[in-house]
Amino acid sequence: MLRNKVAVITGSSSGIGKEIALNFVKNGAKVVINYPFEGSKSEAEKVVAQIQEAGGEAIAVMADVSQFEQAQALMKVAVDTFGSLDILVNNAGITRDMLLLRMTEEEFDRVININLKGVFNCMKHGSRIMMKKGGSIINMSSVVGLHGNIGQCNYAASKAGVIGMTKSAAREFASKNLRINAIAPGFIVSNMTDKLPEAIKENTLKGIPINRFGNVEEVANVALFLASDLSSYVTGEVIKVDGGMAM
Repeated sequence: MLRNKVAVITGSSSGIGKEIALNFVKNGAKVVINYPFEGSKSEAEKVVAQIQEAGGEAIAVMADVSQFEQAQALMKVAVDTFGSLDILVNNAGITRDMLLLRMTEEEFDRVININLKGVFNCMKHGSRIMMKKGGSIINMSSVVGLHGNIGQCNYAASKAGVIGMTKSAAREFASKNLRINAIAPGFIVSNMTDKLPEAIKENTLKGIPINRFGNVEEVANVALFLASDLSSYVTGEVIKVDGGMAM
């Protein structure tokens, strides 16, 4: 479905981003695996090696998407290496959970800078390239951005902002055949959720009608749909992958 397409996936050395990259490669895409700092380099290189061993094409590029120039350089590397940029997945994100009264300015700013400003930076530089021939931008939001969550004012604000940015940009670029959509995952089993206390996991499960947690493959499959021509008439949408958690 993505034969000869070039995709940049931010924060793709592990978790959902990694699974999206692997799924895209299986469907013919060439991918840029992005990691934020030197400490993540080995993980990113392992993903690249896994892709190359399976006969796919990939490179690993270090870039902190919260930094304007680094986001620009990330897009340039994709074009310089593969000759195009057709798909951008803004997946990079962090949490710094804390009750509002205890949350520090640094905890708030860091989450906003990566989760929200990072999406702006990558969309700004990526769209300038992609608008010439069209493509697909997929922004990773969260059900927390739709209904909030205790201890996550910073994260909820960033993910709600991603939704607003997605819808606004989708209107701006629709005439350029550049589609922009968002995915709002619910509780997806990953390194991030593995750190949560069991009591929180059990309480969360009670609010999921399907009665189980999601997996990264299920998010990646929605990303594949949005990246491909199967969704050629879909833009400005937020697709929840949450087992009915936020219906």
